[in-house]
Amino acid sequence: MSTLSLRNPNSLHEQIRQLAKREGVSINQFIASAAAEKMSAPLTEEYIEARAKRASLKKFQKVLIKVPDSEPEDYDRI
Repeated sequence: MSTLSLRNPNSLHEQIRQLAKREGVSINQFIASAAAEKMSAPLTEEYIEARAKRASLKKFQKVLIKVPDSEPEDYDRI
């Protein structure tokens, strides 16, 4: 565990304090969760880009050939 000092406007600190209290967590836990949540979008994008670079259209088409040509179930219709 490490320490990170932040300087925030009083209004932001107060909003964080109120939200943390409402969620029943400490300010530290609230900020850690918020940072993790914020990080998830760009990290997911990087992961998907890396997977896409490994993709093979030939392999994808080979798998699609195995899918039966049938009508969708009623619950899958729009």
